[in-house]
Amino acid sequence: MEEGGAEIGPLVQPLVGSVDRVFTGTRLASLDAFRGLAIAVMVLVDNAGGLWPSINHSPWNGITLADFVMPFFLFIVGVALSLTYKRIVNKKIATQKAFIRALKLFMWGVFLQGGYFHGLDDLSYGVDLHRIRWCGILQRIAFAYLLVALCEIWAPRSQFQDTQNLPINIFKIMKIYYFHWAVAVTIMVIYLALLYGLYVPDWHFEVDSGASTLSLYVKCGARGDLGPACNAVGYLDRTLLGLSHLYPQPVYRRTPV
Repeated sequence: MEEGGAEIGPLVQPLVGSVDRVFTGTRLASLDAFRGLAIAVMVLVDNAGGLWPSINHSPWNGITLADFVMPFFLFIVGVALSLTYKRIVNKKIATQKAFIRALKLFMWGVFLQGGYFHGLDDLSYGVDLHRIRWCGILQRIAFAYLLVALCEIWAPRSQFQDTQNLPINIFKIMKIYYFHWAVAVTIMVIYLALLYGLYVPDWHFEVDSGASTLSLYVKCGARGDLGPACNAVGYLDRTLLGLSHLYPQPVYRRTPV
């Protein structure tokens, strides 16, 4: 998988390992099996995605097998957290551990994508703080993990003992986790409001051609554009993180012109 997908599997393991304690020493076999499947898919698309474009990341619109890998790992982390925090002895200690785990995962992401390791075609080492990628795959998982962990630790909900004998009903599940659903809906509303309502101005970037630097201008001046060049998400990334700190080889470059 592109964008550093190969580092996800081994490093997400510590985040979901605490599930074992909930089941008094036994592992949740279904979660282990699904994690193994996710890692297998990741290895497949990492090594065969270039040969089989149909399983490689979709350039922009559409979805392929490779696009399921990160959602798979996020799903695994979410299930593990919901089981880990069913019964919390001390909320403050649990919060401290959640922050420490998220920080570790974030730092691993920066470490692996910050220039400390060379690539197949580049034997140079070192960290370029002007171009370091702050929000890679592992860093994003760290943010999601921390948010979900805080919701599980602090959000009010009905007691698990009072609901374990209820028949399976989606409306009752929503009632049990009413605060969690409120947080999810709030995030979705904010995201959609920014995606379709934020004004994206024209912008430019520079390309180093060796002998000279070429400045290219992108004409936007629009709201609600869902294309690669003028969408609100890219605009926020360029504004908050800086263009030099984004992924230098985005998949949308393969989009047919």
